[in-house]
Amino acid sequence: MDGAAGPGLVLALSPISCPGRRPHHLHVDIIHATGVEGARQGRGVVVVIDVLRSFTVSAYALAGGAKECLLVPTVAEARTLAARTPGAVLSAEEEALPVKGIAISNSPTQIHAAALEGRVLIQRSSAGVPVIASVPPGLDMFAASLVVARATVAACIALSPSVLTLVASADHPEDHACARYMEAIIRRQQPDIDRLLQPLRESARYARAISGAWPGFPPTDLDLALVPDRFDFAMPVVHDGGCLRLTKGASGLNG
Repeated sequence: MDGAAGPGLVLALSPISCPGRRPHHLHVDIIHATGVEGARQGRGVVVVIDVLRSFTVSAYALAGGAKECLLVPTVAEARTLAARTPGAVLSAEEEALPVKGIAISNSPTQIHAAALEGRVLIQRSSAGVPVIASVPPGLDMFAASLVVARATVAACIALSPSVLTLVASADHPEDHACARYMEAIIRRQQPDIDRLLQPLRESARYARAISGAWPGFPPTDLDLALVPDRFDFAMPVVHDGGCLRLTKGASGLNG
C-alpha cells in the first residue's frame, strides 16, 4: 500500500551494547518513513516493517523450517515462480483478501500449520512486498515485524550504520508501533508494547479481524503477530533476479 513518507525523526543515540558482544559506540540517525515513497527515500540500513501480515508470515515460515522466502510483486509472477520451484509453497493476497486457487492467504496461522521444512515460500502481498522492492539498490535491508523486532535491531546495530531508516509498509498503527518499539530498544529504553498497540486495538480493522468476519484473516493471526520478539533471528533481504530473497540471518544477539 502506497503512503507518503512520514517526517524524518533524527536521534543521536547513546552507546549501545548487546549481550555477549563488545559495546557498540555508535551515533546513528534514525529516520521514520512510510510506504513506497518512504522506502524510495531510504538511507543507510533500511528496515521495512509489515506486522499484519506479510513479514510475520515470513518469520513463521523461516521458524518452521523454510529455506527462504521469495518475494514477488504480482500473483501471476508468484504462480509462475512457484511452478518452476520444486517444493514451493505459495502465499498470496490481493487487497488483503484471498486469491482463488491459492490456499494460503498471507496468514501466519496457515503458515504456522504448514509443512515447510526445507521448502521455499513464495510470497505476494499488497504492502510489504512492493514497499521493500522500492528500497534503493545497494543498501542493506531487512524485513521486519514485531515477532523479530529485537533481533532485527541487533542485526542492524551490528552493521554500525550512521543512518537507519525504519519504513512502515503502510500507514497502519501496528507498523508504526513496531518502528517505535525498535527505536526504543535502540535508545536502551523499555518500550510499552501494549500502549504502542492501543491505537490498533481501537481501530475498525482490528474489530473486523478479531470478529472472524475477514476472509482469509483468522483472528489467531492477531495472536501470532502481536507478540514481540518471539524469534531470535533477523530477515535480511537481497535482490535476486526478478524477485527478492529473504532468509534467516544472524540476529547479533548472541555474538
